[in-house]
Amino acid sequence: TVLGRNRGCAVCTGRGQAEMTMLEITAAVVGRLLAVTLPLLLTFTVQAEQTLTRLPAGVVAPDFELMDTAGNSHRLSDYRGRPVIINFWTTWCPPCREEIPSMNRAWHILEQEDIAMLAINMGEDEDTIFIFSADYPADFPMLMDRSGEVIAQWPVKGLPTTYVVAPDGTIAYRAIGSREWDDEGLLERVRALQKGKGPD
Repeated sequence: TVLGRNRGCAVCTGRGQAEMTMLEITAAVVGRLLAVTLPLLLTFTVQAEQTLTRLPAGVVAPDFELMDTAGNSHRLSDYRGRPVIINFWTTWCPPCREEIPSMNRAWHILEQEDIAMLAINMGEDEDTIFIFSADYPADFPMLMDRSGEVIAQWPVKGLPTTYVVAPDGTIAYRAIGSREWDDEGLLERVRALQKGKGPD
C-alpha cells in the first residue's frame, strides 16, 4: 500500500483521496509495527539461550534493497555466496539494545572471514539511530526499513529477531530474542555454512 496523495489505503479517512501528513504516516507505520511486535516483545526481555533454531530447508530469504544510515544502498541478493546475519531491531526495544554490543564484537571477528552482518531498523530515521549509536556504537551496516515493507515480507513475530542466511540464499537459522553474538558456539554454526555444511 502506498501512503500519500490520491492513494486509497486502510489508514486514510475513508474518502480514498485523502492526503496524509508526515505525522500521520509516521503514526500509521509505528502503529502497524507495534501491533505486530509489542505483544511478543515483552516475552524477550530476559536473555534467551545461546541457541539458533534451524528452519525448514529450501526457504529462500526475501530479497530487499534498503539504505543504510550513511546513505549506501544494500541489496540482499548482492551478498549471495556468503553467510549473512540479518537482525531486525528498534532503538526502543530493551533486548535489542542489550544485544547490539555483542553483535558489534561479533562483527569485528567476522568481518575478516567474509561473513556479512546487517541490522534492519524498523520505522525509525537516521537521526534517531545516530543518537542511539552514541551509547550503543555499531560498526556494521545499519539499514532503515522506515515503511515497514521489508519486515512484512519476513516472518518476524518479536523483537529482536535475527536470521542467518546461507550462501545459497536460503534461511538457515532464526533467533528470537537477544543473543550474545560473539559466543563461540553461535559463530561456529555460522562459519559451518560458509564451509558448505548445511544447518546442523
